[in-house]
Amino acid sequence: MLLGRVIGTVVPCMVYEGLEGVPMLIVQPLGKNQEETGAPVVCADATRMAGPRELVYYEGGREAAMALDPSFVPVDHSIIGIVDGVDLPSQ
Repeated sequence: MLLGRVIGTVVPCMVYEGLEGVPMLIVQPLGKNQEETGAPVVCADATRMAGPRELVYYEGGREAAMALDPSFVPVDHSIIGIVDGVDLPSQ
């Protein structure tokens, strides 16, 4: 699982069969201390509830396609859940 923050939305002009009604969100990957790491990615929102600036966890690759119903639609990343909080022990 990967940590990220929703920073935008994508509005497609055509939608692949099986992805109707699935929001596409732009997610900025974050490290364990919530610092930005890497380039933003487009994620299919399997929760259908994530919004702007929300902290989310997402998956990439084959597991991303399995998170949606029907599974194995052509996506590279899927939002799996919304994060309520992050608690790291002091180092």
